[in-house]
Amino acid sequence: MKTTKQSRSRAASDESTLCQFPFVDGRQCRMLRHASHPSLCLFHAREEQQLLELDNIGDELASLTGDFKTATDIQHVVGKLFKLVAANRIPVRNARLLAYLAQLLFYGQGGVKQETIRAQNYQGWEQVLRKIYPPMPRTAPPPLPKTLHRPTAPPDAPPAGASTPA
Repeated sequence: MKTTKQSRSRAASDESTLCQFPFVDGRQCRMLRHASHPSLCLFHAREEQQLLELDNIGDELASLTGDFKTATDIQHVVGKLFKLVAANRIPVRNARLLAYLAQLLFYGQGGVKQETIRAQNYQGWEQVLRKIYPPMPRTAPPPLPKTLHRPTAPPDAPPAGASTPA
């Protein structure tokens, strides 16, 4: 009698321990489900997380005004891009493309400024700048700290450094 050795292959595993990711052609992933995810293997769980992060990253990369018209807007986005790459939240390949696009925006910024000034006079450009730099409310300057004031002697006291009669 010939005995067949049964192995614990993924094909014979309990379906609840397998990844539930469906492919477009109707097949299903056969990797073991990862302990940190209720239905996906490690690979598909990471893909899912990256897709969920895209919306957050897009919101984080938004410029100050949403227009990319000023150097401040562009530098703001590049600074955020730097942080996202440093935190390994954006692949380097995508970061290179975004940095190149920021460079193009920066080179075109001078033309945008001149075009806005020609079309709307200088007041139009000032309005663009006020979106980024709203006018500061005018307030009285803060009082000087008391340590900077010299103490004054009472009027009947002898001047400092003068000897007193004995």
